[in-house]
Amino acid sequence: MNTRTWKAWLVPGGALLALAATLVNSSLFLQIAPSLSFYYVAVFAAGLLLAWRFNSSRVLFSLLVLLLAHRAVAFFSAGQLHSGPARTAIALAALLIPLNLIAFAQMRERGLIVAGIAPRFGLLFVESVAFAVLCRPENSSGNAAANSHHSAAAPIPLWILLIFTAAIAVFVRRFFQTRKPIEPGFVWSIAAVFLWLQFAPLGKMSDAYVATAALILAASLIETSYVLAYHDELTGIRGRRAFNESLLSLDQQYAIAIVDIDHFKKFNDTYGHDTGDQVLCMVAKRLSDVGGDGQAFRCGGEEFAIVFRNTSAKEALDHLEALRQNIEQSTFHVRGADRRAQRAEEKSSDRRAVPSDRRKPARKKAAAAPPPPLDHLSVTVSIGVAEPSTRYRQPEQVIQAADQALYRAKHKGRNRVEPASTAQLRLTEPKRAKASRR
Repeated sequence: MNTRTWKAWLVPGGALLALAATLVNSSLFLQIAPSLSFYYVAVFAAGLLLAWRFNSSRVLFSLLVLLLAHRAVAFFSAGQLHSGPARTAIALAALLIPLNLIAFAQMRERGLIVAGIAPRFGLLFVESVAFAVLCRPENSSGNAAANSHHSAAAPIPLWILLIFTAAIAVFVRRFFQTRKPIEPGFVWSIAAVFLWLQFAPLGKMSDAYVATAALILAASLIETSYVLAYHDELTGIRGRRAFNESLLSLDQQYAIAIVDIDHFKKFNDTYGHDTGDQVLCMVAKRLSDVGGDGQAFRCGGEEFAIVFRNTSAKEALDHLEALRQNIEQSTFHVRGADRRAQRAEEKSSDRRAVPSDRRKPARKKAAAAPPPPLDHLSVTVSIGVAEPSTRYRQPEQVIQAADQALYRAKHKGRNRVEPASTAQLRLTEPKRAKASRR
């Protein structure tokens, strides 16, 4: 896994849970215990408010599940951990919390409209009624008798631990599908719930673990919103806003490269926008692996930028040339290509099945060259690179110089790296360049 993946798993969820577990099991816990009630209320209030503000029904109802389950365990236990109602409440909480989190993840996010929240409210209502019925003393007396000889047994049955494992596997899989920090947040929140129910079902320690589970979800929601704001959702690399902010922290020595996919509009028109999206993702992946500690950004459409800190344009040229060759040599198989080819063959068969007297006269024209096979597609890029000089010192001017160099690369035949010219900077040139890149 790369650095970004490790960061998504360790921050904020892993760090918050490690800190909470350390404090709970340290001598400092007795000193901070009087403040846990405020911490508990503040975390849930802030979490619910953030979920409402970000219009996330998934996080909002996950927090409600944690809150309701925690209060239910405390109510039915009545301070006696090994009573029948207490054991039943702990087992039900351990069963329902991961199942609800999985269910909310599978439901389509529709915000906080009635059609989106009604099914979730209905689910919580049915579960609350079932929880209350099953935890009545007469319904859990059998559990009390069974546990009278096994008071030291683990609060969570072994078969329910398998549900925790399954829930973690679901969210790990969802992370590698979406790459959003909210999924690791749910993993660490489930881990906090396990620590609560397994080692501290009642008392101040339970407040600490449950509040930490809620804090992890709230922090992961903020982290996800940050990622969506500063990263391109399609390709996963940094976006335009992150690029603009990176320009503010540049030193005197740096280089900026502007990268553009050759004939991308024609490629899109020929193979469709889905294939075009695959091309953008492939190119973005290659750009993120560029040498020289370059940082890749998607500026919009098929245009990308690479910022090299403490690097001259001459030093960046070698890395950019290796990048250009890497993209040129990369081929990929189009998802769904076999189905598209089958549909095209069926359409061709339908046309051949039309009676000859009903066919329109064919026009005489040159036969167009067939497109390349869908399993061996490749693209090329053109690159312009510039660095600060006496003529252009500001980052905006360096970008314009790199844009002009990109225009020359396009004009000279594309699929090449072109350094910025030392001629006078022409501010109107980039507009003509963008118009001619297609």
